[in-house]
Amino acid sequence: MKVIVTRPRAQAGPLVSALEHNGVEVVECPLIEIERTSDEPVDGAGYDWLIVTSPNGAEEIARRGRNLPRIAAVGPGTAEALRAHGLEPAFVPVESSQEGLLREFPRPAGRVLFAAAEGARRRPIEELQADFVPLYRTRLLRPDPPAGDVVVLASGSAARAYAGIGGQAPAVTIGPETTRVAKSVGLEVAAEAPTHDLDGLVAAVRDVMDSRTR
Repeated sequence: MKVIVTRPRAQAGPLVSALEHNGVEVVECPLIEIERTSDEPVDGAGYDWLIVTSPNGAEEIARRGRNLPRIAAVGPGTAEALRAHGLEPAFVPVESSQEGLLREFPRPAGRVLFAAAEGARRRPIEELQADFVPLYRTRLLRPDPPAGDVVVLASGSAARAYAGIGGQAPAVTIGPETTRVAKSVGLEVAAEAPTHDLDGLVAAVRDVMDSRTR
């Protein structure tokens, strides 16, 4: 089976290696590029919580964060990225989505700093009355869509980009938010990762492979 991996090239290596270890032919097709918005420190002094919504955000917090309060990660992939930099999240919701974060977040929340991509969804920021700091921007790329049996989508931005270039392979998504976006732009979702991290993506691809060989 041929699987299209859409992560930025600098971040795709672990997923590509894990898929190839499982006997998958991988086609790399980066669909998003991450651009830093600043080199200024992100100062968490005076906040009760810092919410980080993606592995890219975790990288930037590790690079720029100062005086950090308790950290909430939106899902296990973000938590894993934080831990790789010696930052242990104090809260990770069971449901790995911004809706899950809002439902499960400890209340009263106190003073919250919401750190995410430029143009992040406003609902969680408004509901938590949080201050917002943009950590990076996501630029969508427009390569020709390669042939493949399945496309792996690890973010809503990747789903939008894949639909935007006319990609038609069924998708394996990293979690419910990416699934929601993929369906909203007309993509077929073949499977959603059972855990919202690299291991979950590989397991979901393996399940799709098994279902096609039965």
